[in-house]
Amino acid sequence: NNKNMNRKNVLLWTLYDFANSIVSIVFFLYFSQWLVVDKGVADFWYNMIFTIGSVLLLLTAPIWGSIADKTGRQQSYFNRITILSFLFFLGASLITLFFSQKVFLAALFFLLANYLYQFSFVFYNAFLHYIAPPKKWGRISGFGIGANYLGQIVGLLITLPLAGGTIYLVGEAGRAQTFLPATILFFVLALPMILYFKLPKQENLDYKINLIEEYKGQWRQFKELIFDKNMTLFLLAYFFFNDAIITVSNNFPIYLENVFGVPDKLKTILLGGALITSALGAVFSGFIIDKIGLKKSIMFVIGIWVIFLPVLGFNTNFPIFMALCILMGFLFGAIWTVSRAVMTALTPKEKLNFGFSFYTLAERTSTLVGPLFWGLITYIFINLGATRYRIAMIVMAVFVAIGFYFVKKIEIKKNHFVFKN
Repeated sequence: NNKNMNRKNVLLWTLYDFANSIVSIVFFLYFSQWLVVDKGVADFWYNMIFTIGSVLLLLTAPIWGSIADKTGRQQSYFNRITILSFLFFLGASLITLFFSQKVFLAALFFLLANYLYQFSFVFYNAFLHYIAPPKKWGRISGFGIGANYLGQIVGLLITLPLAGGTIYLVGEAGRAQTFLPATILFFVLALPMILYFKLPKQENLDYKINLIEEYKGQWRQFKELIFDKNMTLFLLAYFFFNDAIITVSNNFPIYLENVFGVPDKLKTILLGGALITSALGAVFSGFIIDKIGLKKSIMFVIGIWVIFLPVLGFNTNFPIFMALCILMGFLFGAIWTVSRAVMTALTPKEKLNFGFSFYTLAERTSTLVGPLFWGLITYIFINLGATRYRIAMIVMAVFVAIGFYFVKKIEIKKNHFVFKN
């Protein structure tokens, strides 16, 4: 039943977000450098890992999301995907350590691990509906996102001495040292969720899966989902604002380097500071959402981003820039917290996993357009030196503004919070 909150479930759910962010931040930070810097693979191929992963997700996530809605087996799918993801992360870790000349194999394992990691969120995000009553979705979503940022901080702290060569374990020295500890920690901390997390009993467990029929039914179901005007508006809005914000975060280390000449150590401190405020922003905004409501919250947060990005781009004073970086953390935490709560409110209960497969896809595919624009701007205005990065930053505000335009039109009706049990 939805009326009472199962604290054990909330704790396990939050711990899982903490666990997987440890492995994701370490691979995000060091695998790119291991591949591109240490092994001399072109940037293009590193980025293709994510593009191919997005395509795989597009082909599989909606189908299995939909099947999970009909069979009520989302928990067992989630568990299997998590275990597979761990095995591929483990494979990538062992190859980088002991067979580091097999670069293609390491990249392939990372591609599969990352794809499965994204896939797990289709089910993970949909669990929010079951573990807390609607009036607490904001804060519980905030706890999850907060735990995610804390996991990233822990991941950075644990692996800094390993990457820097202060501590040496086994195999290849340097960045390759970081992957195995992060992967093992991820699995140990994700295990409680796999073993002890319990959803309320689901019906229709005797549903027969016919993949061909499922693929045929996909398009019809997608049309039904977006037949709700509010859902369409939100997915469009999410595509635009999310795209800009993820592009900014992915290119931020390069921005720091090329615009302000920030040394690596200060980069890590700034990143750490921003992650701490992100965790605070996530938890704090969760409580605000439950107080003032979803619509006001999401408009407020996106509105601030629209103003914030140009301010960041035009600013030339480094101390002010550092203060802005810390503020940016709050905004990061808040935007993911409110987005997930809005999506939970707009998705009909019987289509939760299917709906969240598109939320996850919007998140992944939106990272195709933003980087393209960022890349083009920094390429076209190459003669302008550091200024081209400022232009790119300001252009990202246009994307967020388009998102704001769509969000403004959404109605989040009260009846989205009426549950039929």
